[in-house]
Amino acid sequence: MADWRHRIVIVGGGSAGISVAARLRRAGQRDVVVIDPSGTHYYQPLWTLVGGGLAPAHSSARPQASVVPKGVTWVRQAAVGVDPDTREVTLDDGSAVGYEYLVLCPGIQLDWGAIPGLEPTLGLAGVSSNYRYDLAPATWRYIKGLRSGAAVFTMPSGPIKCGGAPQKIAYLAADYWREQGVLDKIDVHLVLPTPTVFGVREFARVLDGVVRRYGIRVHFRSELVEVDADARKARVAGPEAESVLEYDLLHVVPPQSAPDWVKRSALAGPDGYVEIDRHTLRHVRHPEVFALGDAGSSPNSKTGAAVRKQAPVVAANLLDAMAGRPPSARYDGYASCPLTTSRRTMLLAEFDYSMTPTPSIPFIDTIRERRDMWYLKRYGLPALYWNLMLRGRA
Repeated sequence: MADWRHRIVIVGGGSAGISVAARLRRAGQRDVVVIDPSGTHYYQPLWTLVGGGLAPAHSSARPQASVVPKGVTWVRQAAVGVDPDTREVTLDDGSAVGYEYLVLCPGIQLDWGAIPGLEPTLGLAGVSSNYRYDLAPATWRYIKGLRSGAAVFTMPSGPIKCGGAPQKIAYLAADYWREQGVLDKIDVHLVLPTPTVFGVREFARVLDGVVRRYGIRVHFRSELVEVDADARKARVAGPEAESVLEYDLLHVVPPQSAPDWVKRSALAGPDGYVEIDRHTLRHVRHPEVFALGDAGSSPNSKTGAAVRKQAPVVAANLLDAMAGRPPSARYDGYASCPLTTSRRTMLLAEFDYSMTPTPSIPFIDTIRERRDMWYLKRYGLPALYWNLMLRGRA
């Protein structure tokens, strides 16, 4: 039996949870609960620039209490289970929170242990990842210190948050080494599980040129499967055979999946993610449940820009459900990937479920590298995030 019950329970206090909570409060909902254990809220897209030496880590972090909307109850604990039959969320202290309506957005799980040898060496001996706040500064330290040798940047197979991040840091590093006059002394490898550098043809053509400019060797249909930290070797599984890449710098993006407790729940689909309609973001079997962000099963790119478009859909359709109306809002799969192609240019890749470009900025050509888009990435998007998106205004 639930220890207490609420009208609307939101699991997850990241960009998705806070954005939806803000929209519901602005719509007049008074009983809204956000469950999240973290005392700090992070603007994670900035971590690529932190790893590239172009932003301080602290500028990506703010106290969680400062972003929770006024009037929303914050339960500072972790969810560890959900029962849609009793409509209860179990917390890590053994208590349970009942709900009438549930929004699931707990984020994605970073499976560091899925690659043998990786976890013990993170932050040591040239191995790092921009997917952790504490490791992104180490990435820059290793980039700055490398003057010759080999640098390997890897991407796992399967869904990950910010699918462009594995290659963004490779371009930032290569451009830094070019500026320092040492790029020709460094073998740069990019390990990708995909058959092309990007899934949308128009943007892939631009990125192919970026790869050629820096002389990066791309290993397509390949994936990191083991790290030998003592020998500084990365074992890579390719389309036909395994190979070994020696490294002086290794930037790893870990395999990712839905949180284990979501996978175990009756709300999960075959892939472990919360099984929702791709357009309404409503659960396919439990109409009182919605999901968005990285934990949802919708087949969009898992980015903050996707959340920005999903949050108003979830809020509107949840309000419809509470009023007994059919869902009125639809999500078209929009996602955006601001790809830093140098230390001063960015390619703004916007697309939807159709995997065709869907530019949102009028009058300018965004299907090319642009300096003004770099300023958008560094300054405009963080301002939009903190001041508008988290307040339910964008």
